Amino acid sequence: MVSTVDYESTGSAQVTSLAELVSGWRSERPDLVLHDPGGEQECLVRSGELVVFPDELPRAVARLGRWIEHVDEPADLRVARIRLRPNERGQCVRIAQDHGYTPNHVHVGSPIMIGTALPLPSEAAPPEPPRNERWDVTAAVLDTGLDPHPWFAGRQWFGEWGRSPEVLDADGRGGQDRLAGHGTFVAGVLLQHAPGVVVRHDRVLSSLGLTDDVTVAAGLRRIRRRSADHGERLHVVVLTSGCHTADDRCPPVLKSEVSAFPDVAVVAAAGNGGTSRPSWPAALPEVLAVGADADFSNHGPWVDAVAPGVDVVSSHVHLGPAGGRDYGFARWSGTSFAAPRVAARVAHLVREGRTPREAAAEATAEFSPLRSR
Repeated sequence: MVSTVDYESTGSAQVTSLAELVSGWRSERPDLVLHDPGGEQECLVRSGELVVFPDELPRAVARLGRWIEHVDEPADLRVARIRLRPNERGQCVRIAQDHGYTPNHVHVGSPIMIGTALPLPSEAAPPEPPRNERWDVTAAVLDTGLDPHPWFAGRQWFGEWGRSPEVLDADGRGGQDRLAGHGTFVAGVLLQHAPGVVVRHDRVLSSLGLTDDVTVAAGLRRIRRRSADHGERLHVVVLTSGCHTADDRCPPVLKSEVSAFPDVAVVAAAGNGGTSRPSWPAALPEVLAVGADADFSNHGPWVDAVAPGVDVVSSHVHLGPAGGRDYGFARWSGTSFAAPRVAARVAHLVREGRTPREAAAEATAEFSPLRSR
């Protein structure tokens, strides 16, 4: 049975500073380093982790050898992580800058700075379910998971590539994690505006709202490979987390993976920090960066589109009694929910015959920030 579940509000419409948030997150993730808090180079990184490409690894090991504890080389050899010794971990950004490498940046889920899912007003009727139809248009959503909410469970595409259900209580504290249900909510926004789109999902964002360069890059790579393995063309990719960097340049590992989608419209949330600093990967020229119609939204010339992002209503899953799951609806604010709105328009245009890149350009014009002023 689908109901409107009463969620407790733990956030507000005011943007919380990253420094304030990190002080609380460290109890959950002690491997966080906030570089230059409140300054021009402010960024959040994994403590003591540097990211290098395999062809750079021998030189990096030779230069950094006295500071290295160990090197993690994954089987596919697309990227390696250098782990610094304990005494140097807090200085990983400075060490990376001094030697021409990059730290492993932590990405923040878009709504995390302004609050969690809120209850629908008691007088509000649940939204109409999207029509159950199937288009020849595929969108990949890289997020926290996708649960068998009634909006999805009966669709032919659900589970075709396997399942990645939401993690609702990763920290074991007996309550729903702050971003649990986010992927299910984002997919619901996408289907409300493009009901026939085929949704493929990959979990890259934790239910606590955090991820990193390596995890997002690996998710992009997985979704591309799965698409090829199944002989299915991807048309749209939706990303809802992002990061800042000390030099305001995109982490090379993200740039590399995004560039591997030349015929796909990559749509990304611009972020909720109320700043003009570029957020990555959204600010890449080949990515369609989507802000929200709100003061909390990031902004600037790198933001390509603006869409509704305040009190958006969509599908959600809530931690029920004895660890069960209740499916219903919630309202939430953030650029995370503006991005799938624009991605849905891209899907419509692809269905009408545009290429993904043509569709992205047309959707950018329709949702231009200049038109929202």
